[in-house]
Amino acid sequence: MRITIGTFNLNNLFSRYNFSGQVEAIKKNDTGVSSKVTYKFTEGDVYRLRTFKGRLVKTKDKDDRATIAARVKAMDVDVLAVQEVENIDILKTFNHQDLGSLYPYYTLIEGNDPRLIDVGLLSKYPLGQVTSWHQAVHAEDPDEPIFGRDLLQVEVLNPTRRRTLFTVFNTHLKSHFVDFRDDPVAGKQKNDTRRRRQAETVRRIIEDQTRPNSRYILTGDMNDPPEAAPLAAFANSDLGLVNALAAPTETRPPKADTPMPPGPAWTHRFKPSGKPAEYHLYDHIWLSPSLAPRQTLAMIDRRTKHGGDGSDHDPAWIELDL
Repeated sequence: MRITIGTFNLNNLFSRYNFSGQVEAIKKNDTGVSSKVTYKFTEGDVYRLRTFKGRLVKTKDKDDRATIAARVKAMDVDVLAVQEVENIDILKTFNHQDLGSLYPYYTLIEGNDPRLIDVGLLSKYPLGQVTSWHQAVHAEDPDEPIFGRDLLQVEVLNPTRRRTLFTVFNTHLKSHFVDFRDDPVAGKQKNDTRRRRQAETVRRIIEDQTRPNSRYILTGDMNDPPEAAPLAAFANSDLGLVNALAAPTETRPPKADTPMPPGPAWTHRFKPSGKPAEYHLYDHIWLSPSLAPRQTLAMIDRRTKHGGDGSDHDPAWIELDL
């Protein structure tokens, strides 16, 4: 039995509309429709505007949405972990309308992120128990949830639902973003500390939820390469996790750049102003010791534009022979 598992940061998959409202009254026998509609927002209990840092949260560009949908359909993996999705309704809509109901099973649980982005899972196989860890805390700050975008734990079942094929742990760790009004050095240290605490919490949860011979996958947008110090808690631990994307194959050669990326193991490109582009493997797939020997393939769908095709992350996937 061969099964493919992927991960893809969908890059701000927000809904098409950012408010809800209602028409209070329509005049009797008035069936005409005006070509101009005016919305007046007065009472706060009848509408909701989505903002982040004072700015209106906008829908994902329709062309970018179509592009990421095309990439997902081209990969056609059996199980896809996704990041940066607004909520379960948006994931359902994306699956049904943009993917043609490619995935009959899906899940997402709201996290804590102020930018409203969550992690979810799409699957062609039935799903079993789903556990959210968005209320988990770290000992160094026990009063604050450690995950902004959750650590979602999901059982993937065989077609008859009689056994668990493996468990997926999907997450999205703290980004490197530092507001221009903040001190860049202090901001970087704060972000690195947050990712380090998140990685330590991921390890603790996996240790508590699994056994040495358990079949599980840790995946998602880690916002750091596998060798980065903040990720050492699970990347270089006695969990024995194996980096499934250490030597991937690319669907196409990367776009010409100066300098060119050092190899195929990258999913994120960052171009600092006045400096060369940096290439890193931010999107990870780690296999438990019992699953690692069953890996037969690792792929990265390479973008055609430096800025990305619908997302600033390239999707990656692997194949397992179960």
